Amino acid sequence: MTKGPVLIELDDAQGAQPDAAPAVPDLSEPPQGQAMQQVAAIASARPSRLARWFWSLTVALLGFVVSLAAWDYVNSLLARSPVLGGIATALIALLCAVLAIIALREMAAFGRLRKLDRIQSSAKEAYASDKLADARDVLGQLDRLYANRDDTAWGRAELKARQSEVLDASGLLGLAENTLLAPLDAQAQREVEAAARQVATVTAIVPLALADVFTALTANLRMIRRIAQIYGGRAGTLGSWRLTRTVLAHLVATGAVAVGDDLIGSVAGGGMLSKVSRRFGEGVVNGALTARVGVAAIEVCRPLPFQALKRPSVSGLVTRSLGGLFGRGVK
Repeated sequence: MTKGPVLIELDDAQGAQPDAAPAVPDLSEPPQGQAMQQVAAIASARPSRLARWFWSLTVALLGFVVSLAAWDYVNSLLARSPVLGGIATALIALLCAVLAIIALREMAAFGRLRKLDRIQSSAKEAYASDKLADARDVLGQLDRLYANRDDTAWGRAELKARQSEVLDASGLLGLAENTLLAPLDAQAQREVEAAARQVATVTAIVPLALADVFTALTANLRMIRRIAQIYGGRAGTLGSWRLTRTVLAHLVATGAVAVGDDLIGSVAGGGMLSKVSRRFGEGVVNGALTARVGVAAIEVCRPLPFQALKRPSVSGLVTRSLGGLFGRGVK
């Protein structure tokens, strides 16, 4: 056994160079809501024309192959056993009927979304022209839109009883906002708060990779679909995805899906929580960005623009949805 120090010669004569080591990542950087950034990138991305052609041809080819295989199968089954062939034919006919019903429902969903767009455009024109006749036409469209909604019965009755008292377009549309849309606004804001709370909780607690992205995507899809239903859109699956892309594409184009100066007040607690746990800080920021998406969805789906009533603030929604979750750190 050798006593004393042992000298080990390195192959590199120059030895280690601390000045050439990579920089240590700055963990003090405030959270940026990476999950919501990825969701916005996924939902707002537009596929290239070549990709659209590829998927269209792929779906058409698969449909042709499946249809041909089903035709051959039924014909061979009819030749062997007319009874079994008849049962297979009936099942395929039922499947086609269900697919046709689903397609009709999706078309009706797109029609309802277009109806909301038309009412909103008519309301903007009525505000711009300040014509009482245009405002009354908008009220007629609103009454037809909510004619079968029991939760709007009181608002529609109140609006009919009081609309003769108002003699200007802005006042008449403001009356419609206060009597008819105020309860719907409250429901939509509760949906936004629930989605923001869910996204913030999963981001802060669940350590699985991509779990926060999946939760943010599904929660935002469900939130936007529910907001459309509240205001009378009742979007289907394809309509919900198209509406989500419209909302997020607008936010991405305007730079709103980012932590800017106008969001500092909403996520002030995110910076403090990130000192203890970065995932908690990311949870607060993702929740705040979800609230921002919800406010944009309300503006898109609401049949009347915000004039008489105040537009929901992201800070207020975040305070109500996350205040009890992360304590007093969220302001």
